[in-house]
Amino acid sequence: MFGWGPATRIYLAAGATDMRKGFEGLYGLARDRLAAEPLSGHVFVFSNARRNRLKLLFWDGSGLWICSKRLEKGCFGWPEAEAGQTRVALSHEELALLVGGIDLVATRKRRWFRKAVTNDEKASKSLVSLTESSYS
Repeated sequence: MFGWGPATRIYLAAGATDMRKGFEGLYGLARDRLAAEPLSGHVFVFSNARRNRLKLLFWDGSGLWICSKRLEKGCFGWPEAEAGQTRVALSHEELALLVGGIDLVATRKRRWFRKAVTNDEKASKSLVSLTESSYS
């Protein structure tokens, strides 16, 4: 798997996606349908109507990646979006379970602490790292 950091968000597209779409098509879906910036470094996950294929789209800083998986038998346990939502946010662990064939609906999360990173915290951390690097 790729080494995505804890600030990397994973967005799963609700509904079906045409799996013939390539870089430009998935980029447009991430930008328009999911209302997110495809060049943000976040991961976008798409699936077909039969839920036996999925594609991941993400930017690594120098270019776009598309990774795909086709199941020989069965289908992915695709989570449902809430009414009116076009995307579902997943944790890194949930993505690993989904790709590994575990049904996310049938599993349950244990209650434990995980600090949520907000945009303000990310901005202040990047400012601190820029300031520290300029003094090095």
